[in-house]
Amino acid sequence: MATYKEKVGTAVVNYAGNYPGAVDGELWYDSTNKNFNYQYANVTSAGSWSTGGTMNSARVIAASAGTKDSGLVFGGKVPPSTAITESYNGTSWTEVNDLNTARQALGGSGISNTAALAFGGTVPPDSAVTELWNGSNWTEVNDLNAARQSLAGSGTSTSTLAFGGNGLSAATESWNGSNWTEVNDLNTARQLLSGSGSDNTSALAFGGLTPPKTAATELYNGTNWTEVNDLNAAKSLFAGCGSATSALAFGGEPASALTELWNGTNWTEVADLSTARFELTGNGTSNAGAFAAGGAASPPPNLGVTEEWTGAGTVEVGAWTTQASMNTARKSLGGTGTSNTAALAFGGSPNHAETELYNGTGWTEVNDLNTARQYGGMASAGSSTAAICIGGSPNDSRVEIWNGTNWTETTDINSGRSDMGPSMAGTTTSTLVAGGASPVVAATEVYNGTNWTEVNDLNDARYSMGGAGTATSALVFGGYLPGGQTGKTESYNGTNWTEVNALNQVRYNFNGAGVSNTSALAFGGQPGTGGSTGKTELWAGTNWTEQNDLNTVRVGAASSGTTTSALAFGGEGPPALAATESWSVPSTTVKTISTD
Repeated sequence: MATYKEKVGTAVVNYAGNYPGAVDGELWYDSTNKNFNYQYANVTSAGSWSTGGTMNSARVIAASAGTKDSGLVFGGKVPPSTAITESYNGTSWTEVNDLNTARQALGGSGISNTAALAFGGTVPPDSAVTELWNGSNWTEVNDLNAARQSLAGSGTSTSTLAFGGNGLSAATESWNGSNWTEVNDLNTARQLLSGSGSDNTSALAFGGLTPPKTAATELYNGTNWTEVNDLNAAKSLFAGCGSATSALAFGGEPASALTELWNGTNWTEVADLSTARFELTGNGTSNAGAFAAGGAASPPPNLGVTEEWTGAGTVEVGAWTTQASMNTARKSLGGTGTSNTAALAFGGSPNHAETELYNGTGWTEVNDLNTARQYGGMASAGSSTAAICIGGSPNDSRVEIWNGTNWTETTDINSGRSDMGPSMAGTTTSTLVAGGASPVVAATEVYNGTNWTEVNDLNDARYSMGGAGTATSALVFGGYLPGGQTGKTESYNGTNWTEVNALNQVRYNFNGAGVSNTSALAFGGQPGTGGSTGKTELWAGTNWTEQNDLNTVRVGAASSGTTTSALAFGGEGPPALAATESWSVPSTTVKTISTD
């Protein structure tokens, strides 16, 4: 019998406690607790929808192909019937060459945005036209045997199945890359159904209108359709995708957000769409990933909204871990740093000048700020060895620079203020501040190591928001507008601010981390009129996605780091806190193998 070393390539490590050098699955012996342990990365335990890029052409009853990273939407009704085709790269939609025949309520298949099939639909009248997409152009190929609309399709551009359709059709046709051939019918004739499948020998048909709406599901094995377990909810004018053993069904009429997941045996209700709608389209090759696009919430108008589905167990997730507390509890402080192992904390309320340095293990008191900064907070940027402290309350314009040993006063900011949105990844020679109080302003200033220069304002004046990024690639999010709290997010490209997708949770007096306008983390704060929150959200350049919460809810904290390695420290629960937490991606779970 082979030894562990012969199988794995290394001996079992003997270590007192959790072994920091362990890789996933590696076994070590904990000599303190006398146990064998191993660790593994935490992954998503449930699927969820997140906001994607908006289509250029809002539409209903279109068809689609591909995946959430390589998608295609074509045809539909604007109105009238359209031939517009759009390609999706996981972030944004781009118009490409049109279908030759404009139509709506058509079928579609394909596993990427470079190879797809469009068939049937209505111009009107009903159509049998089939077109093949090669990544650049649509080409007409051999027609369906029966013209029809409101049908379903599944498979690839060279191996597709088309089934059901208007007139309560049960007809099924198989495409082999050249011709359509009639094969055995569905057991239940229907229209406005959805389907999934990997090719013309394996498919799933579900839902539709018989009438009434049906939940019936049928499985195709290359020869016959067999009835299998029904959807939980009967539906029509919805979307579906995946394979015969791994599928999703989402949306429906009347406007619905309901999503169901097929595991090869049963349908299970899972997380809803963010936007309830019907007459939408969407695609994906399994229930692990998909996109939903278009449709209508209520007629009119049409929607261009896109959502992306990420299934359970497909993404490594981060988690917050409690670390050593600061020496001095405080709120509304400044903080900066490049990771969860190197940070600087300074100032804070009430009337603090204390500075503390974090080395990944504990906090050490170092030289104080020259000027204690009062309640209201200040902006900050840089690293634990080269930081900048900007402004404070009330209407402070003073700026100090940290060189790793001492704070030195430098050129004042032009507009004295507190509660600004900093560029957390800025430096002592290149940083940006935006917004703040008092009064509430939209003013943005950039520092070049010598002087502050006013540049283009935020679109919305605000204060107590989160911030991330650099002087040329920054993000501000949430905060307090003159009219109340907001979840609005703005992206800065070095010249202008542009409004992008909002936070899922409206809040203010919270924190951010991140190195650019495409990568940020938001955590903590105060939502509504309630107490503090521990909610954490991740920005990946297009949308905000909820992550694991802080262990200690807080407002007015400070932060450092990136979206994969961040630190949250201080703040108020209430009372004022010294608590520190570290964010890591991937996070891990340690399992013990009993030695009893």
